[in-house]
Parts: sequence; structure tokens; C-alpha cells
Amino acid sequence: MRWIIVFFAVLVLVIGFMPTLRRFGLGRLPGDIYFKIGRFEVEIPLMSTLILAAVIMIVAKIL
Repeated sequence: MRWIIVFFAVLVLVIGFMPTLRRFGLGRLPGDIYFKIGRFEVEIPLMSTLILAAVIMIVAKIL
């Protein structure tokens, strides 16, 4: 249950910082979902979220 909360918290952060993260190549990875419905654009950065969560977990273990 705890990992689900962490996963969704990181997902919200990634979506919020998506314009900045695109400069580093995140948000364009295979597994990131992007589609347009009429005028609306929907982005779901699943793979980017998993990679950032793994990096955060490794840094937390080291510290």
C-alpha cells in the first residue's frame, strides 16, 4: 500500500515538472503514453515515473 502512494505522488510530481524534464529526455521514453482527444492533450509518463522512483529509492537507501 505504501508503494502505491509513493508511486502516485511521484507521478504527480513528474507531470508537474514535465516541461523541465523534457529537456533531459524524460517524458519521451517507450512506455510513456501521450495522445490527443480533440483539443485536449493527455500525457501519462509511466516509464519516466518508474525510473525517477527507482533513482529516488536508490538515493534514499544511500543516505
